[in-house]
Amino acid sequence: MKKKKGLMLSSVFATALVLAACGGDDETTTEKPAENTDGTKTEENTNDGGSTAVSPTLPSEVTNDGEAIQGGTLQYALVTDSPFQGVFSWELYEDAYDSEILGFMSNVIFDTDGDFLVTDEGIAKLDVDADNNKVTITIQPDEVKWSDGTPLTVEDIIYPYEVIGHPDYTGIRYDDDFKNIIGAAEYKAGKADTISGIKKIDDKTVEISMTKVSPAIYSLGDGLWGYAAPKHVLKDIPVKDLISSDAVRKSPVTLGPFKLDKLVDGESVQFVANEHYFKGKPKLDKVVLQVVPSSSIGEALRTGKYDMASSYPTNQYDGVKDLENLTVLARPELAYSYLGFKLGKWDAKGGEDKTGLNITDENAKMNDANLRKAIAYAMDIEQVGERFYQGLRSRATSLIPPAFASFHDNSLEGYNYDPEKAKELLDEAGYKDVDGDGIREDKNGEKFEIRMAGMSGSDTDEAIVEYYRQNWKDVGLDVQLTTGRLIEFNSFYDKVKADDPEIDMFMAAWGTGTNPSPLGLYGEGASFNYSRFVTPELQALLVDIDSKEAVDPEYRADAFRKWEEYMFEQATTIPTYFRTEIIPVNKRVKNYNANYANDTMDDLQLLELTADAPIK
Repeated sequence: MKKKKGLMLSSVFATALVLAACGGDDETTTEKPAENTDGTKTEENTNDGGSTAVSPTLPSEVTNDGEAIQGGTLQYALVTDSPFQGVFSWELYEDAYDSEILGFMSNVIFDTDGDFLVTDEGIAKLDVDADNNKVTITIQPDEVKWSDGTPLTVEDIIYPYEVIGHPDYTGIRYDDDFKNIIGAAEYKAGKADTISGIKKIDDKTVEISMTKVSPAIYSLGDGLWGYAAPKHVLKDIPVKDLISSDAVRKSPVTLGPFKLDKLVDGESVQFVANEHYFKGKPKLDKVVLQVVPSSSIGEALRTGKYDMASSYPTNQYDGVKDLENLTVLARPELAYSYLGFKLGKWDAKGGEDKTGLNITDENAKMNDANLRKAIAYAMDIEQVGERFYQGLRSRATSLIPPAFASFHDNSLEGYNYDPEKAKELLDEAGYKDVDGDGIREDKNGEKFEIRMAGMSGSDTDEAIVEYYRQNWKDVGLDVQLTTGRLIEFNSFYDKVKADDPEIDMFMAAWGTGTNPSPLGLYGEGASFNYSRFVTPELQALLVDIDSKEAVDPEYRADAFRKWEEYMFEQATTIPTYFRTEIIPVNKRVKNYNANYANDTMDDLQLLELTADAPIK
């Protein structure tokens, strides 16, 4: 399947039909601006507005005519400075690292094309009855088996909905989209034993009734779930215990080309070929995945320790671009980096259905649009892109990555670097230097300090953050780091999700997935809405993007534009970079294509090697 990449962590293998948090800016590969579909190059895409990502002129496909060996083991680096959490369930995982691992085992049931729209080529076929707000999902092959040899049935397609909608489910996938399924709210509230809108037709067919069906359905939106789950393995485990069970943590039963064989918690995974894979047993015998720190991956690839990596730090591109043992590929990321402002809290039991609600605090410290805009205009993002990212990052001008060519509006200018404008906005908002020390006080003339959280990584991350802190100091703002230093990935997101009072603003990134709809990131009931900004106007704009009227592409493009203009004026989430990922591949690897329309991660069973070990 042409997957939805949903992790900002920039994974070559991340099949992300859902959203995921991304790693730091220099460790990207998945959450990946306008892309060519001819499999050769990505180039700069600019227009009257700001710039989009500038990709190097690099191929997206490995050309290797060498004779393949029988079997062999692919050596794969999971680039992270933290242990992976090891939640091997699409319904329960939360970060890009676990998604990378899940990508080798994959329970994806739908295929998507280069435009990220559902096709009829996957395990399941999708039929949409927009007039009656219904969809039908049909298992297509005569027989699909789980990795333990058990046949896939429609019960396995229904079961994930029962998990996500369950009253005891505490994960992040029960959101405004999921509530679109008729009966989901009643089931979540414990008022019904089943989701009334989900009806089994036969062993291969299920019908799902929804409150509305919009264009988002073809991008796996509107509450449609893109994965199956092995009900025969999980059904006797209480939903609240799934995340700690061996069936999720140690020995997952899956549908993909490889299955888990050995695991060292947080450090490594060994996969072996799944003889039951519906597309045929893989040509490789094994894949060994190991955690590698971002500071070490360049040397590890140079010396032939690994064939591929989940991501490669773009600020280390110079270190691999001329190596003879590697082919360096490139593609735009379905992602953007951003600066977010904390404006409220997440109420886990809020809303009529008690499933969680974002609550905006009108008295929040950062609840001044001019203050937030000034912070954005003070950032010299162009200089950072040039100095640290070698053209692989450029200022993001909107919250829709350019890869979504139909909806990304390149005429939007965004917040260009303009320190004088930043000063004017601060003066207008009442933040002035009362005591003459060069640092502005707040509106009441009191000391004003902004606490910012950022993710740790390489020395470059620290240099970039310090550069921005100096930018802000230049316009009179005192920005200090939460905890006094950059924060490890998992701890960072724990603090952000918990609305830690020590965080006023934070630097992060989103892998958008292949559904451009922003509802799952900015909706009233979206736990991913980390700024906690909610207004009736915002909710109406989000609903309009996925409305029935939006079936008309021009209408939907206009709805996106109106939402983007509103978000620009509110400045609660400042897009900072559009991203291009680079993918170094050892020259013993055959049949690898990174292009979204022909992504080899959809066909891992075809990967081959031309030597017994990576070339040095």
